[in-house]
Amino acid sequence: MRKLRVFSTFDGISGGQIALERAGIPVEVYYASEINKDAIAITQHNYPNTIQLGDITKLDGKPYKGQIDLFIGGSSCTSLSIAQANRKEFKGESGLFYEYVRLLKEIEPKYFLLENVYSMSDEAREEITRHMGVQPIMINSQLVSSQNRRRYYWTNIPNVTQPEDMGIKLQDILESGYADREKGLCIARRYAGFVGSQSYLCRRYFGKSFGQAVFTSKEDRDTIRLKWQENPYFEDDELPHKMIRPMSCLECERLQTLPPGYTACISSNIARKEAIGNGWTINVIAHIFKNLKEVDEFKD
Repeated sequence: MRKLRVFSTFDGISGGQIALERAGIPVEVYYASEINKDAIAITQHNYPNTIQLGDITKLDGKPYKGQIDLFIGGSSCTSLSIAQANRKEFKGESGLFYEYVRLLKEIEPKYFLLENVYSMSDEAREEITRHMGVQPIMINSQLVSSQNRRRYYWTNIPNVTQPEDMGIKLQDILESGYADREKGLCIARRYAGFVGSQSYLCRRYFGKSFGQAVFTSKEDRDTIRLKWQENPYFEDDELPHKMIRPMSCLECERLQTLPPGYTACISSNIARKEAIGNGWTINVIAHIFKNLKEVDEFKD
């Protein structure tokens, strides 16, 4: 297969490059548009040949017209998700989607991929579909990872189907402890805020189903849940030992099917988890990209 020229918007930690590598697709040049310094540092540590272009709103796609094989991106879902109260949809941060569309029209790549959150309104989905010119396919990351993470994918890459279930369970990816469900809750950027006292973690996990928790054992899980039900604001010293914890950075990487230690080049665990949660589930993207290997124009 000949090497591809790739243009990635909202590149984050460059999950697109990992996915292409995992799909066995060689890359000639990889342009990336990203503004988060931690994400850029992670990308350049792992893929030093990445050409960083900066802020998408300041980019001119016309010089790249006809030169790009694959144009990709996961535009912001912040103001689209129904999880957001009083969401502004495209009048908020998610309006950056139109910058993706602008560049797509200017560059005219052969193939494109756009990802966004499943939990958007029908009107928002239809607006994106109108601009992309193709219907989205919904893929849940639970088929190829240990988390329940539904996303829409708009692409003109041919023959994209649902991936086969790999049967990966949450318990399989833990460094230690007990998982009280087969699949983890969706890891997003806000997971970095899943920190605090034992009672706080219980309130977020049991009470609001926010943030994936890990327990020291099944027995401790039952004990601390009963404690939370009796008093949601119990004190840590009322427990004999720590029974609930957030996931480690390594576990979060495994949840997103990233290479182990991929984000370890930065020291802040909060920044690492934000970067991981902001990115793609790599096995899903690799599944989509593998179809490019069957495209005649890319074969030697």
